[in-house]
Formats: sequence, structure tokens, C-alpha cells
Amino acid sequence: MESKPERHIVSASAIIPARRERVYALISNYNDGHQRILPRQFSNLTVEQGGVGAGTVIRFQMSVFGRKQSFRAAVTEPEPGRVLVETNLDSNGAVTTFTVSPGTAPADSHVTISTELPVRNGFLGRFERALTTLLLRPMYVKELENLARVATGPFGA
Repeated sequence: MESKPERHIVSASAIIPARRERVYALISNYNDGHQRILPRQFSNLTVEQGGVGAGTVIRFQMSVFGRKQSFRAAVTEPEPGRVLVETNLDSNGAVTTFTVSPGTAPADSHVTISTELPVRNGFLGRFERALTTLLLRPMYVKELENLARVATGPFGA
């Protein structure tokens, strides 16, 4: 009997010096805002359906160890204005969540990007957890830096 894969979570958080509404608007707008915050490992973001928030379906590529992989995801908003979720439609059932909460100051936002994905059990699972953390966390840190830059610049920039 094969055991069910374990789930592993990789996340990064930052305080963004911009109001929550502005930050969330950038993250949830896949036609424009989201494209401007993606790190270089992501490319060819295409909106298949919708474009802003829940109901959006996207395709994109991600460079992983020099190889491009294609992904397709559906967007939901369990808490509109605060939580946006991208669920991978193609393969492993990875779920990436963007959470925008109040920051310490009224004009700040606390943003967390987190991905939950299946990993194998045992030694291979430990290796997968280490590898995905090593790969994804720096990407999320960069995405948060990009988000801070775009959110504090002119809205159309």
C-alpha cells in the first residue's frame, strides 16, 4: 500500500510600505500588476480567462535549474481583498497563497507568499523539501522586493 504524499510549505513575508488596497490590486491584476512583480525565473504569463482576481486562469513558465516548465493555474479569492490563491491545474496540486494583512503602520501591508506542495515520504521527501525551499524562497523574497518597488512607485509605472 502506497502512503499518501506529505505536504510541504515554503513561504516568505515582508512589510510593504504601501496601503493594502494598492498592494492587493497589484497582486490580483494578472493583466498588468502581477506581471510586473514576478522575478526573472517566471516568464510568458498569459491570461486565459478573467484577468483580475477570482475566476482568472493563467498559464506561465518557470525556469527551474535551467529548464523551463509550463504551469497552468486557477485563481480564487477565499477572502477578497486579503487572500488570493493560485491552484496548479496541471500537475502536482501545488497551491500558492498571497496574503495581504495590515502592517505595523496604517500605510503598510504585511504580505506573505506561500506555496503548499506534495513531497514524497522518507529520505526522498526530505531531499524534495530542502530543494523546493532552496528554489522557491529566494524567488518569493525577490517577488516581495519587486512588489515593494512597484507598489511605492507611480501606479502606472
